[in-house]
Amino acid sequence: MKKEEFDFWQDHSTNYLKMAFSHDHQEIIHNPDGVGERTGECGDTVKIFLSMNSDLVQAVSFDNNGCLNTNACANAVAILVEGQSLETAWKLMPEDVAKYLKTLPKDHFHCAELVVGALYLALSSLDEADKTSWKKLQGKCPRNKST
Repeated sequence: MKKEEFDFWQDHSTNYLKMAFSHDHQEIIHNPDGVGERTGECGDTVKIFLSMNSDLVQAVSFDNNGCLNTNACANAVAILVEGQSLETAWKLMPEDVAKYLKTLPKDHFHCAELVVGALYLALSSLDEADKTSWKKLQGKCPRNKST
């Protein structure tokens, strides 16, 4: 039985094609609220930048040194997480990214895992910043003096 050839442009979903070739979220942010970087076994590296507004993810951007599939996954993560609460962002799974893209090749599912892992690191860096922010403020707060 002859195996049919895969036609990249015809056989990929519109979501996959848009995310694979989009550069709308590809930006290095200076002084982000959260940042996470991961390098996969394949050699792809993605860095996720988060800008927060209270408990909401206001903006997600990324820097990608990887393949088209990693770019598609990074854009999908940005779309799926922007405007969401931290709680919702923490619940994002690689399967959600693959489902959004619809036609992420199965042998590139690791790209979704890579990008979601970078997101988790960025979210963790928010937690660390929150835990240490009181230390920064503590030295600046005037002490109450009794007279």
